[in-house]
Amino acid sequence: MLIKLLRVHLRPYRTAIALVVFFQFLQTLATLYLPALNADIIDNGVVKGDTGYVMRLGAGMLGITVLQIAAQAVAVYFGARTAMAVGRDLRASIFDRVQTFSAREVGQFGAPSLITRTTNDVQQIQMLVLLTFTLMVSAPIMCVGGIVLALREDVPLSSLLLVIVPILIGVVGLIISRMRPLFRLMQVRLDRVNQVMREQITGIRVIRAFVRDDQEQQRYGVANDDLTDVSLRVGRIMALMFPTVMLIVNISSVAVLWFGGQRIDSGGMMVGSLTAFVSYLMQILMSIMMATFMFMMIPRAEVCAERIKEVVDTDSSVTPPAAPVTTLARHGELELRDVDFRYPGAEAAVLSGVRLSARPGEVTAIIGSTGSGKTTLLNLVPRLFDATSGTVLVDGVDVRDLDPGLLSRTVGLVPQRPYLFTGTVASNLRYGNPDASDAELWEALEIAQAKDFVERMEGQLEAPIAQGGTNVSGGQRQRLAIARTLVHRPEIYLFDDSFSALDYATDAALRSALTEHLTGAATAATVVIVAQRVSTIRDADRIIVLDDGKVVGTGTHDELMESNPTYREIVLSQLTEQEAAA
Repeated sequence: MLIKLLRVHLRPYRTAIALVVFFQFLQTLATLYLPALNADIIDNGVVKGDTGYVMRLGAGMLGITVLQIAAQAVAVYFGARTAMAVGRDLRASIFDRVQTFSAREVGQFGAPSLITRTTNDVQQIQMLVLLTFTLMVSAPIMCVGGIVLALREDVPLSSLLLVIVPILIGVVGLIISRMRPLFRLMQVRLDRVNQVMREQITGIRVIRAFVRDDQEQQRYGVANDDLTDVSLRVGRIMALMFPTVMLIVNISSVAVLWFGGQRIDSGGMMVGSLTAFVSYLMQILMSIMMATFMFMMIPRAEVCAERIKEVVDTDSSVTPPAAPVTTLARHGELELRDVDFRYPGAEAAVLSGVRLSARPGEVTAIIGSTGSGKTTLLNLVPRLFDATSGTVLVDGVDVRDLDPGLLSRTVGLVPQRPYLFTGTVASNLRYGNPDASDAELWEALEIAQAKDFVERMEGQLEAPIAQGGTNVSGGQRQRLAIARTLVHRPEIYLFDDSFSALDYATDAALRSALTEHLTGAATAATVVIVAQRVSTIRDADRIIVLDDGKVVGTGTHDELMESNPTYREIVLSQLTEQEAAA
């Protein structure tokens, strides 16, 4: 999985990779050539007392060292640029794929896991690529070159490599095989820590309100201890790696000096050759150590690559049409025909056989008990989900056949929990229409009953908005979200319980302004309101009553009070008989 992922994302950087390999090859050759020159200086210069020879070869060694440093610097430069580019591309790939996800796929992975995969998982692969270009590329060249040059210095002594190298590889392989499953578990535990932390930061007010600080600290402590436990187990295994490798290296050096000394004593080898052989042995073992360091990272990078590929290879359940409809003949008609919706693996359908019609210039309201499927029904229109069966039509065209951009321009949804982005009041209002003028923004704010409090804010339209809109109240956040949709100017407005945080006076004023602005002859739009509060929807042109995912009544307030017991029960749970009839 790791190789497949890197093959795709490294392909655009083949030129840079070729330069990295070339300069790493050049600096490795220079590194391998230095011990041979050193041996030559010892045997033909130092032993014979030829100072001039020593100076000439010494100058050559200095020049080769400069070449080695320059080649290494260039290789690291291009390697680092390529590694950072790969990390950027991976993050972009995950982000682009997540943007195509429906609410179903986002819920399947979970926000904490998606954040971890975009940040920590990508960082692990990015670090692996960087170390590959800076260490791993030169390691096999140095290992093979060191063996060849060691054989050139002394073949009998090189037989020690047949024992040393397999032992080192075997020990490293055993340690790495124990680490891989722990790395996978570590990423899962990291997801859990992120999830708990995100919940606690988001729900800090609830935690304080119910005085659950101790319990939440304990819950985070459990998740943190689980991650620490796995990290310590990985750390203990990793702690064995370098001492074990160094032990083998040092024993190998002693063995070479022992047997090399005997070879010199018998006249079969010169002192300079032994010095060069020891250097080559160190280079061979150091290259294996560099590979060892890489192999320590590969298991975790493999796990991260699998998690990234899992996201990138997941197709959205809401697929774009092959031949999208890019224009609509009519303006703002919404119809649902025998719509069913069932979550994957659910025993019962959330919606069953829903029929609904909403026309421009009218207000259509949807009411029902909690869990009756009201929000799910609205989410089918902008294709946050796709209906399991049946058809959702906008201006007579199935929404699954509409161009996504056209559908977005036609349908405006104010969600149950509106979200504001970091920026200013103006930047949030222009989210759906970047070209909107200040006058248009103020008009939308006035209709949404938000003009007064925005005028009181320091900076007014340029007043700062914190992430999620946490520096404004819930009611202000709802009104700004409504104003944002008004600036967008869609032909179908969907309000998903968007007035729940408003007081009755503001709710009434807002609904009156919306009705006047959106259902007038000049600006006639289709308005669909989901609400729990009867006072919000009683004046609607048409009220749809949902019960257990089915439409059990359609009509005006007065008609439903007389003919529909479900609606009557909802109304009388909030109003008296006299208030309901007024």
